[in-house]
Amino acid sequence: MCTFTPQKEESNSLLKQFKKLLVSFLSCFIVQVHCIFDSIINFIFGIYYHGKDKKVSPIDDKLLLESAVDLAEKIRKKEISSELVVSTFIERCKKVNGLLNVIVDERYHQAIEEAKNVDKILASDIDIDKLKLEKPFLGVPFTTKESNEVQGLLHSVGMMARKGYRSTEDATVVGYIKDAGAIIIAKTNIPELNLWVESRNLVYGQSNNPYNTTRTVGGSSGGDAAITAACGVPFALGSDIGGSIRMPAFFNGVFGLKPSAKSTPMKGIGLRSVDFTDSMAEAGPICKHAKDLLPLLKIMTKNADLKKNLDLPVDVKQLKIFYQESLGDLRVSKITDDTRNTFTKVVRHFKNLTGSVQKIKLPGSEYSFRLWRYWMSQEQADFKSDIMNRKSRTSATNEIINLVTNKSNITLAAILKLIDEDFFPKDSKSWADSVTNNMKKYLLEKLGDDGVLLFPSSPFSASYHYSYFFRPYNFGYWALFNVLKLPTCQIPLGLGEDGLPVGIQVIAAPYHDHLCIAVAQELEKSFGGWVPPS
Repeated sequence: MCTFTPQKEESNSLLKQFKKLLVSFLSCFIVQVHCIFDSIINFIFGIYYHGKDKKVSPIDDKLLLESAVDLAEKIRKKEISSELVVSTFIERCKKVNGLLNVIVDERYHQAIEEAKNVDKILASDIDIDKLKLEKPFLGVPFTTKESNEVQGLLHSVGMMARKGYRSTEDATVVGYIKDAGAIIIAKTNIPELNLWVESRNLVYGQSNNPYNTTRTVGGSSGGDAAITAACGVPFALGSDIGGSIRMPAFFNGVFGLKPSAKSTPMKGIGLRSVDFTDSMAEAGPICKHAKDLLPLLKIMTKNADLKKNLDLPVDVKQLKIFYQESLGDLRVSKITDDTRNTFTKVVRHFKNLTGSVQKIKLPGSEYSFRLWRYWMSQEQADFKSDIMNRKSRTSATNEIINLVTNKSNITLAAILKLIDEDFFPKDSKSWADSVTNNMKKYLLEKLGDDGVLLFPSSPFSASYHYSYFFRPYNFGYWALFNVLKLPTCQIPLGLGEDGLPVGIQVIAAPYHDHLCIAVAQELEKSFGGWVPPS
């Protein structure tokens, strides 16, 4: 029988310490190399875009600054007409779209006619209280992304293979919003098939950030977030399978909510033909004011488990606050000082407010991208067929050949996804299940019914156009919470030193979306929230 001597045990202990130091050194080295790489990217793109930056024109009508809730109340009380509200926002859309390229289809004339009908209804003998209950957003304009079906409007989903296609019916959740009295005025730009971090495609071109046109609006609800931030609408309807609401909301300085799993119907969202499946995707609101989040969520969901909690009172001083400072993935960019300072201010605010905060590290958060990549493969979708409008199937080899022979009808982002599917190894189900379940179990035990997690939104603010090709893993900050299927709200916290929006994510347990919204309202009150781009 073999036994260890004290010398051998000491030797093994020293070896373990050496390995730990070596891993720590290599990690620090990789982080520093990545920082240098990011600096080079920013320097090169900064030179290219120097002097090309613009921002949208100043607001010339205070009506454009109002929340959707306040506009609806003023319309009901006949303090302002729906026609005036809708017309004012349409004129703003027309004014900024030449610079931003976010509106890709519109129904301005029909929207104004619908607004006139609203005013006629309000001029009649009608029960206003009942109307408020049944149609809480009567006469208020909104947009939705081009990939969400709206009867009569374009639905190419950003693909050349579907160019010119028009929907014959509304997405279920679009119907909910219309039934609440809101008036859709336009559809907005997206990435091809919603699967990239920039809203750019071969059908409509590239959208620009209202705070700085050399920067991205994000994806896939990029057009919605940009036009909301630019005051073209008071709110928009987005969808989120990998940060597609929260990423654009962050880059454009507005609020964006990804609700709990199976809270919102998905039929007509993208190419989906059924309302509910086991998916990471949810539809959700994008808006300038936190007070709009709860009433909008109420009309977007029929989920009984969620609805029973939405009106519960929340004392933010009694919340348990947890926070994590970074993702932990070495492939992800280092958080900038501006981002870290913003995050630290929020953590300090809640420490003062609640008396204590707890720093945690989600076990497995460093695998965010790998986990999202695996769970995307379990979605009820066939990318190789979908990108061909389901009329044929393609492959990475075919599209690379098309690209080099100048015959490609899909974007580089789509080609990169095909390359990933065809040439890169896949993670195992057992690994993904284990890491996901362990992480979710750990977090839910912490959160309970009265806890929230504060989490950074991104290593840095809106990047230069095309620069995300060099740092694609950064979107793991958003994708992680699609993997966990937890309610997550993106909260704007003003502008950073570069004049671009900064913000933070807040996460709660399933069907505790109201806690996220309460935190959003608290931070808006304390830090100012959305700031007009001009």
